[in-house]
Amino acid sequence: MNHSANAPVHRRRLLAGAAAVAGGVVLGAGRAPGPAYAGVAAPRVYTRAEWEARPPSGAIEYLDRVPDHIVVHHTAGENTSDFSLAAAFRHSRWIQDLHMDRYGWADAGQQLTISRGGHVMEGRWLSLRAIWERQHVLGAHTAGHNEHTVGIENEGTYVTAEVPDALFAALVTTCAWLCAGYDLDPYTAIVGHRDYVTTTACPGDVLYDRLPELRRRVASRLDGRS
Repeated sequence: MNHSANAPVHRRRLLAGAAAVAGGVVLGAGRAPGPAYAGVAAPRVYTRAEWEARPPSGAIEYLDRVPDHIVVHHTAGENTSDFSLAAAFRHSRWIQDLHMDRYGWADAGQQLTISRGGHVMEGRWLSLRAIWERQHVLGAHTAGHNEHTVGIENEGTYVTAEVPDALFAALVTTCAWLCAGYDLDPYTAIVGHRDYVTTTACPGDVLYDRLPELRRRVASRLDGRS
């Protein structure tokens, strides 16, 4: 089953204060990585509560639909040698501050973030809940394509620098989990930011050139599931 970008979209605009009561137990306190989909284990995803996210400044749209593509980004930040969890949390806060304070968005634009140390973190509010429920939170990561795509920000700048092994391994695991959960073909579903927005170099030449490898490794993970 492959879902078209033109599929019907049913929207719910959820205000941060109101839905935090209903969803906070699931998103804030829960430490489980989420369900395995069709034999593909979920990565350990650190919640917004764990990296101490700010609340959204406005409504977040929760869409009753299945996204059909996964967009790979780089954060265009520092290629730090600090692979610790604490550094990953700081980077998530930096991204959120950038998106909210400089860009004026209601929250971080991406659904998931992967640090250079391979730590996977929830991005935009309600993203984990949407993945668990096989639905979609409207992000702000790929202009003109946010309604049908999940965005993954990968910490660092990969124009010429190599991608850390820990980050790439986590990206494989995360994409396999999303492809299994949303019933996506990795060969067609996994794309780079520049595939949709030709004016950007994102996710950098090095990471972009590794997307065929990413697709193959995700497909192998899906083929080998129990």
